[in-house]
Amino acid sequence: MPTPLCFLGGRFIPLEEAKVGVMTHALHYGTAVFEGIRANWNEEEGTANIFRLREHYQRFLSGCQLLKMKLPYSIDDLCRITLELVEKCDYRQDSYIRPLAFKSAQRVANLKLQDLEDDFLVFMIPFGAYLDVNAAARCCTSSWRRIDDTMIPPRFKISGLYVNSVLAKTEATLSGFDEAIMLNTDGHVSEGTGENIFLVKGGKLVTPPASDNILEGITRNTVMEIAHRELGIATVERSVDRSELYTADECFLTGTAAHLTPVGEIDHRPIGDGKMGATTRQLQDLYFDAIRGKKAAYRHWCSAVSLKPVKA
Repeated sequence: MPTPLCFLGGRFIPLEEAKVGVMTHALHYGTAVFEGIRANWNEEEGTANIFRLREHYQRFLSGCQLLKMKLPYSIDDLCRITLELVEKCDYRQDSYIRPLAFKSAQRVANLKLQDLEDDFLVFMIPFGAYLDVNAAARCCTSSWRRIDDTMIPPRFKISGLYVNSVLAKTEATLSGFDEAIMLNTDGHVSEGTGENIFLVKGGKLVTPPASDNILEGITRNTVMEIAHRELGIATVERSVDRSELYTADECFLTGTAAHLTPVGEIDHRPIGDGKMGATTRQLQDLYFDAIRGKKAAYRHWCSAVSLKPVKA
């Protein structure tokens, strides 16, 4: 049977026993850095394929540096701990891995990063589709603007920053939409609440650049490389106006949780015919093969954990 576990305090413990104190600095001030990592199940090979594990932890440690966190773990250590976690949990389905580095000091009324203790945890849970990858999502442009690099750098997954996304997602879903698209303070398209955004225009992919306050997504990078290598489609990184969304040939969202999700409507305007476009479908098929270790050219992106057969 699968075993829900968490690595905390230097050891693996049952997930239900993993606790932090009510005075924890990160709880009050959002002083934490996290990642979302997928372990994609390959039924034929009996493997859980952790996708681009090192790249996730490289970004994770960069975020830790920003928040003046010093963890006693290298990238190799973090990868080893995560591989062991996946093996111990034994989930034979698509799962989600959540590492978190946080200011663990039991102090309040302390608005500084230095001289505070740091801690690290990582757990794993079963996790299916975040958005329906087969249906075309209905999106709206949010009234909440994407946070700027001069406020909280959005290139890292800093916990406190995500209140920005939570407000936008809540607004969208209460209005009957699946997802929100956020503009930056200049009025240019930035990203979804937890996804990067791509347009298909004139046979090319168009996506906002890092300078428009996006998270430099690992799935975003994956799709750009697959599009170029497999389909000969170039990606143009440039600022995108809101009005361009409405006239795109196709549109889709990318992210570790969202995978590659087609967009069929934005602000009550259909994108293309309102269904998943042909280019989006091709990219989605290639992407899903890549993340499950089914395509030899991209196996180097997958850290495969072979799980022992279940005894009858």
